[in-house]
Amino acid sequence: MKQSKALDRRSFLTRASVGGAAAAAGTTLAAPAIAQEMPSINWRMASSFPTSLDTIYGGGPELAKRLEEATDGKFKIQVFAGGEIVPGLDAINAATDGTVECAHSVGYYNWGKDPAFACGADLPFTFSGRAKAAFNYHGGGLENYNEFLEQYNLVSFPGGNTGTQMGGWYRKEINSLADLQGLKMRIAGLAGRVVGKLGVVPQQIAGGDIYASLEKGTIDATEWVGPYDDNKLGFQKVAPYYYYPGFWEGGPTVSFFFNKEQWDQLPDNYKSLVRSCAQATDQNMLAKYDSKNPAALKELVGAGAQLRPFSEEILTAAFDAANEVYAELSAENEWFKKQYDAMLQFRDDWYLYAQTSEYTFDTFMMIQQRNGKLAP
Repeated sequence: MKQSKALDRRSFLTRASVGGAAAAAGTTLAAPAIAQEMPSINWRMASSFPTSLDTIYGGGPELAKRLEEATDGKFKIQVFAGGEIVPGLDAINAATDGTVECAHSVGYYNWGKDPAFACGADLPFTFSGRAKAAFNYHGGGLENYNEFLEQYNLVSFPGGNTGTQMGGWYRKEINSLADLQGLKMRIAGLAGRVVGKLGVVPQQIAGGDIYASLEKGTIDATEWVGPYDDNKLGFQKVAPYYYYPGFWEGGPTVSFFFNKEQWDQLPDNYKSLVRSCAQATDQNMLAKYDSKNPAALKELVGAGAQLRPFSEEILTAAFDAANEVYAELSAENEWFKKQYDAMLQFRDDWYLYAQTSEYTFDTFMMIQQRNGKLAP
């Protein structure tokens, strides 16, 4: 009996050794069934952003990298910066008509085509970045937006957020509403319509022309993004007054827009991967901005930027102007109205809640910072 067991063990070890030798000789294991079933996909993505804006542009390459890694190289997306295939402001249209399979852009860039596009990006005085994520993923925002986008042959998922932006750069101090009268400001779309009610003269100027326009006095002010991106452009040299907050962009969502015909052809597992990778990219962009903006703001102040808050008078007047614009648009555009109405109750409940733990904790910690108790 003992001899038989010993023979069985030797027989097993012999067979195992043969198998190991075969593997060592070059036999490879079959790929998992899921990898074998994955089709090869090669898409192109038109970005609205230049590569110099590494954080906001970086959302496109990040999605592409995540998808390629998750599919063992089967799903590839080649990302093209604004202007390489189509101008940055036409990226969404390129996805609609199939020039590219997808785009990375901001919905309000298509404001002129249909004001309801702006609802998926940001509306003045609606949400912070955190509140917008809650609304998008759990408040029906994303579902409402995609219902609207069907008529434009698009499917969209959030693909980034900058957090609350700054209020822009000004050649003079803005102390009251009177200082806004006739002010020529680089700001467009929905935000331009709102500040236009306060006497501002909106100007649409490409990013590369802003500095020269400020320097020559062609414009008096410009909005851009926030400290990290603004720090690269040197605006403080010609328009030193740096105001906050950018009430027109409290939590702007940058989005991925997919051509719906192409999207519908994807296998379900690829669709699931896209949704997961897009959400990871969405949240990661906000975290990047939150990590980079503090140091950048210090650098800007050191380089001559003069920080100023908008007065309560200006903010209140702008809030009232925004509500006038929303009433006008709701009367004109049913898709805008449907999306905006969905935001209202969610916004009210959010800011009721935000006044408790979050606001109180942050306020206390800000007081400690001002008292010098947080620094090492």
